[in-house]
Amino acid sequence: MCGNAGPWLEHGLTQEEYDRIVKLMKREPNYEELSLFGVMWSEHCSYKNSRAQLKKFPTRGPQVLQGPGENAGVVAVGDGLGVAFKMESHNHPSAIEPYQGAATGVGGIIRDIFAMGARPIASLNSLRFGRLDDNRTRRLLSGVAAGIAGYGNCLGIPTVAGEVYFHPAYQGNPLVNAMCVGLVDEKKIFKGSATGVGNIVMVVGARTGRDGIKGASFASEELSDSDPDKRPNVQVGDPFMEKLLLEATLEILERNLVIGLQDLGAAGLTSSGSEMAGRAGNGLYIDISKVPLREEGLAPWEIMLSESQERMLLVVDPAKVEEIRKIFDKWDLVASAIGEVTGDGHFTVRRGDEVLASVPAGLLTDQAPVNIRPQREPAYFQEKKKADFSRLLNCGDWADLLKKLLASPNICSRRWIYEQYDHMVGLNTVLRPGGDAAVLRLPGSRRGLALSCDCNSRYVYLDPRRGGAIAVAEAARNVACTGARPLALTNCLNFGNPENPEIYWQFVQATDGLAEAALALDTPVTGGNVSFYNEYNGQPIPPTPTIGLVGLLEDVEKRVSSEFKAAGDLVYVLGQSREELGAGEAHWLLTGRDEGQVPEIDLKEARRLNDFLVEAAAGAYLRSAHDCAEGGLAVALAESCLIGGFGLEARWRTDISTAAALFGESQSRVIVSVAPGNRAVFENLLSSREICHVHLGLVTDFDFCLEINGESLNIPVAELAAPYNESLARMVKPPMNEDAAL
Repeated sequence: MCGNAGPWLEHGLTQEEYDRIVKLMKREPNYEELSLFGVMWSEHCSYKNSRAQLKKFPTRGPQVLQGPGENAGVVAVGDGLGVAFKMESHNHPSAIEPYQGAATGVGGIIRDIFAMGARPIASLNSLRFGRLDDNRTRRLLSGVAAGIAGYGNCLGIPTVAGEVYFHPAYQGNPLVNAMCVGLVDEKKIFKGSATGVGNIVMVVGARTGRDGIKGASFASEELSDSDPDKRPNVQVGDPFMEKLLLEATLEILERNLVIGLQDLGAAGLTSSGSEMAGRAGNGLYIDISKVPLREEGLAPWEIMLSESQERMLLVVDPAKVEEIRKIFDKWDLVASAIGEVTGDGHFTVRRGDEVLASVPAGLLTDQAPVNIRPQREPAYFQEKKKADFSRLLNCGDWADLLKKLLASPNICSRRWIYEQYDHMVGLNTVLRPGGDAAVLRLPGSRRGLALSCDCNSRYVYLDPRRGGAIAVAEAARNVACTGARPLALTNCLNFGNPENPEIYWQFVQATDGLAEAALALDTPVTGGNVSFYNEYNGQPIPPTPTIGLVGLLEDVEKRVSSEFKAAGDLVYVLGQSREELGAGEAHWLLTGRDEGQVPEIDLKEARRLNDFLVEAAAGAYLRSAHDCAEGGLAVALAESCLIGGFGLEARWRTDISTAAALFGESQSRVIVSVAPGNRAVFENLLSSREICHVHLGLVTDFDFCLEINGESLNIPVAELAAPYNESLARMVKPPMNEDAAL
């Protein structure tokens, strides 16, 4: 053991980690070196509590051009094009400053995409908040939505899809996960590597300030009531500067002026510089006296740890420095040479000729601790499997329950949110927000991309392994509903404190389920993010491993959307419906309890259904397809009616209860509509592909009429429209007598 308790604690290091540093360096680190280790060995940068588990993910496949380890993953989509995509969290900053937290989350993930040489073409998001009857939740939701819109709209990148859910367990710690997708010539993929001894290190874009200092450490701590004091940890974004940076960066890449580049994200110059050096096996030095600052008096560690936005780190040939400066000057941006690639293997911080810190780059990156934590099945796990469904089974007034579900925060239309986003800029969006997945046309091609985000955190809480698998399966099914073949996924793994054995058990179980499903569905993991320590005053969020999935549509003109298209079309439910009421949205609405057995998931069945949907769409047999998810069959049918402006007449005799038939959430089910003239060929295809199915009835012009086992749910579609379309806006807008600034 070395020294008295003190110097390492300030940097978030443990006594054991400090001792490890001393042993590896064969000396005691100075203050500046400790600050480097503090951020690079934080969970946010080192993945020290998750790295061992992440190695279980399938990451390879013929479609994968770049897997984990770079700024973003890339998959091939034909015609020499690659799709770069990634998802990351900005949870803690958004809890403190919702507008800037969300805006800079969007900005950061966009930079990860164009750092690969890709032009960003779409953004997505996944959001979680507490109770909507709470004034703070309304403020957070409004601020986050405005931040996403304000940044993305200014950049001219459409926000095309996402998800948002509400639960009391997110009350103090909301989740803001941002995803971006871009297109790149597969022969021009750039990587963040500092190759070539003697090459110059440049910082380009904005000047460096104090915003975001120690943001990586902040993201590796739990939130508490004292966190208003942490507002300086939240970065401040400038989308107009980001647009200039994007164009300038793509220009220098197009001219082949760059050897390596990386976004300056978490931990700023420290993480980007050390990671670029580590990937190449080289050294690198940064002279902080040459870093362009926007304010005086920054200490060396502040310059190195600042997370000021809209900055990139480049490695370039010395002969190209002036040309790069001229290009960035044209775009009214700073481009400064601040260091050099070395052959000594050290990440060195200098101030002129004075060496402030010098650490082997691998110690900061590859040799960070890898913790396999103790794990323990949570005390609630077995108890929560027991549930009393009598209120749902004996509800009786099915129409009233359907209306309440359609008006509830977790099911009602998200139009109030996505109408703030510009989802048509670029003119490539052909399926807009509001359906199962967005679809974008690939420029100059008949092909299209389908994009989806998904996670049911209640499932993961009640059964982490099954819930993790379902998150992947549902994201893939959403993409397949458009007719696209699921290609690959990124993830954002949001959990509580991994030092708690019960939380670590949730993490291991959920990621095991995710890995199993990704392998079974042939959707390798190309990258992502782990966000631990999502707790408020010691109360963890539900485990929320969010999945972002990309699919390929061979003919974008054959895309399928979720709404009914014409009266007289035949309506089917594909997939097996079971007596499954556990973990359902209807039970939660009636009781406020998360409980019961999570629905079964058969991954072979899920893969078979996805393949069928792709084949049926390619044959132009489907008028519509809609995933059957939260709220079950009744909600899925109602949504297809409401979005399309049609009614339904359907009857179904089944061995399961009426409650389960209407509101059970059995997995791998899709509602489809088919033109009458295609009935024979469609049903033959169902039989030949061994897809379980039920012909429910017909699309009609007006009423929603659904009869199950002789019990009728009969209601004018117009009576469902207002609860579904208007509820979120009413809930977000505070009553007149409330102080909206609280």
